[in-house]
Amino acid sequence: MIEIYTDGSCLENPGNGGWAAIINNDGNIEKISGNEKNTTNNRMELLATINALKQIESNKQIKIYTDSQYVKLGITEWINKWIKNNWQTSTKEDVKNKDLWLKLYNLNNSLNIEWNWIKAHSGNTLNEEVDLLAKKAAQLD
Repeated sequence: MIEIYTDGSCLENPGNGGWAAIINNDGNIEKISGNEKNTTNNRMELLATINALKQIESNKQIKIYTDSQYVKLGITEWINKWIKNNWQTSTKEDVKNKDLWLKLYNLNNSLNIEWNWIKAHSGNTLNEEVDLLAKKAAQLD
């Protein structure tokens, strides 16, 4: 089993952003992170998850832990409605971050993923660590 903790951060929203993931592949821990200028927190949350899943090359079961309801509900509930409604929300607006949602949708369909929401800053050690990694990445060198 592979467990992945993801997080995204923006110093200002929009602004400099960072994303991070901690991947636990049967005890082998890998930490990845990256950043972008002039982005949003939601894009960083999505990129953290996408980039973590791109690291997975097996059909093992994957558990993803995110403190972003946007990511969790977006991929497990909202996306099917968006696709059915030609990428428009219930208020007939274009879905934001469609480019990233498409990438995540394709990864989700090709892997065996269990999606879990975890409350931010609730004392979970790996969630706290990935939060710090994302914030550090957002500081841009």
